[in-house]
Amino acid sequence: MASDFQSLGISEELKNILVKHGYKEPTPIQQQVIPVLLSGKDAIAQSQTGTGKTLAFALPILQRIDNKKPYVQALIITPTRELALQITNEIEKLSKPLGIKALSLYGGKELETQSKKLKGGAVHIIIGTPGRILDHLKRRTLNFGGLSMLVLDEADQMIKLGFLEDIEIIMSAAPSQRQTMLFSATMPKGIRSLVARYMRKPVEIRVQGKHVTLDEIKQIAIEVPEKQKIYALCKLIDQLNPFLAIIFCISKERVKALNLELGQKGYAVDALHGDLSQNKREQILKRFRNAELQLLVATDIAARGLDIEGVTHIFNYDVPKNAETYIHRIGRTGRAGQEGMAITLVDEAEIERLRSIESGINKRIDRWTDENQDNPGEGKLDFFVPKKSFEITSAIKSVKSRKSPGVKPSGRNKRVQKSNKKH
Repeated sequence: MASDFQSLGISEELKNILVKHGYKEPTPIQQQVIPVLLSGKDAIAQSQTGTGKTLAFALPILQRIDNKKPYVQALIITPTRELALQITNEIEKLSKPLGIKALSLYGGKELETQSKKLKGGAVHIIIGTPGRILDHLKRRTLNFGGLSMLVLDEADQMIKLGFLEDIEIIMSAAPSQRQTMLFSATMPKGIRSLVARYMRKPVEIRVQGKHVTLDEIKQIAIEVPEKQKIYALCKLIDQLNPFLAIIFCISKERVKALNLELGQKGYAVDALHGDLSQNKREQILKRFRNAELQLLVATDIAARGLDIEGVTHIFNYDVPKNAETYIHRIGRTGRAGQEGMAITLVDEAEIERLRSIESGINKRIDRWTDENQDNPGEGKLDFFVPKKSFEITSAIKSVKSRKSPGVKPSGRNKRVQKSNKKH
């Protein structure tokens, strides 16, 4: 396998831009996908999130775009607006020096504002959600006449969210002589029908994502009665002192309730769920990225596709429904070769679900119980957490370097001072 981007066919100009942003060596999926896409062939890549798949399709697109042609040449369809924004940010870091313009289209923003941007200047790459792309097609503010590349990212999630019909309409509206790239963690029937109808002899690529995603993550499960989960979570936060942590709940109602309780206890926390406006969501994510917040409580869908540097810990307040969701959750930490820690709080009623996840990832998750302890926990809870703080130095330094001098402290010191108090 190629050990550098140029040997994959990436131009020296684009390689130099990559180096400036800290990308030195391609990941396994990039090594396999980039040469195929540069050749113009259709491709199906089965890979988990966190493997570097965004660059796997973005680099060939950027290399093949003609910036002198002022029209849309590439379309990237994603399941959520968060993922659309994430991909847009990733692409714009590389595209601006090349004179290539990218634009994200998603709900929660005024259609008219987006329409003006489409009309106001040369947009070469569109990244958007199916519903909003369809809105612009119907209004004829989006023209596919010059489209030559189309990407379906996290295709299985789009089908789960009910976007199959919208995707079919969009793909039917695109020129038949185009390159189609499909990325998905799983391959349900809906995807196979898309492949059969809209792709031409695609090259199939499979990367064992769970090894990429899970190897750098220390996974722990703690059996805790439901009524003691909040106490357990606070104890863990106080002892481990994560730099940035995401706490996953199974519903937005649980997210709202937990966010309120943690806020009342003095933690620097906010929530991400489906009831927020897009502006509010972006504000929360910006504060979290800048480490003004230490904790982010989120639902699975709201956090889909998040790639935030410096996330040292994941807490599963509720056991996820399946192994795929578990992998996605804990994949928010342990990014880019860094270490991470994922802790799952398990009520007795959730034990079977945890065992199903262990079967799905082919790994037994370590337990923290009173058998390990040499310093008993407080109150009724019996588990031991190592006293040594678990942190990821390089990721923390990177996040701190992005903070402007005017950013106020996150409230972390206030929370640490509270750590010896009863919750």
